[in-house]
Amino acid sequence: MRNRLVLLPGWGLGTASLEPLAASLRAQDPGLEVTLMPLPELDHCDVQGWVDHLDRKVPHDVWLGGWSLGGMLASALADKRGDHCCGLLTLASNPSFVARADWPHGMAEDTFGTFLDGCRSHPSVTLKRFRTLCSDGAMQPRTLLRQLGVGVPDTDPLYLATALQVLAQLDTRAALEAFAGPQLHLFAGADALVPAEAAQGLSELLPDVEVGLVEDSSHAFVLEYPQELASGIKSFLHESGDD
Repeated sequence: MRNRLVLLPGWGLGTASLEPLAASLRAQDPGLEVTLMPLPELDHCDVQGWVDHLDRKVPHDVWLGGWSLGGMLASALADKRGDHCCGLLTLASNPSFVARADWPHGMAEDTFGTFLDGCRSHPSVTLKRFRTLCSDGAMQPRTLLRQLGVGVPDTDPLYLATALQVLAQLDTRAALEAFAGPQLHLFAGADALVPAEAAQGLSELLPDVEVGLVEDSSHAFVLEYPQELASGIKSFLHESGDD
């Protein structure tokens, strides 16, 4: 099913955040079937359980991709599927969102812990703060912030918190190294949540994989530049596919 791409969204924003990109992809490549699938809503934070859940829900033998947390989960799923994944695309997805001793290109652990505590105690305030961070670095941050508020699902705070715990645990570096299929990883140059240095770190980890940095763009560059991203994704899919 090389004509099918399944995309997973980022934390807390739902599939509406990916609709402009999906629409641009469909317009530029009418033969491509683009499916947006929501993140799991599970009451546990077992990473393998999340990946197994997605494996049951997402069609096999398709291109996998996602934005931020969605891209990290897509990476883990691609590794699990191996040859039964056509290829992988990630957008502003840090291999490890939280900084580690051997991966300094992430959020400080204590900062993330404060964010998680806020999600548990004041979820609506935390989501608003998160949307602001997503728009920081954009050319028109206020416009982008309004866009990010459209179509946000009314997710149970329990599921929001468990998703953040999964995000903290995920380290997809080994999965990306193990997955032999084509990969494209795009980062935002002015991202307030994923340091631009993560792109260089990933390039050093995967020298034979395509890694790109979109200058002057925010974490929510999927909404800022849907047409430009769609053009790059289309080229990647066709260059890496059968044609």
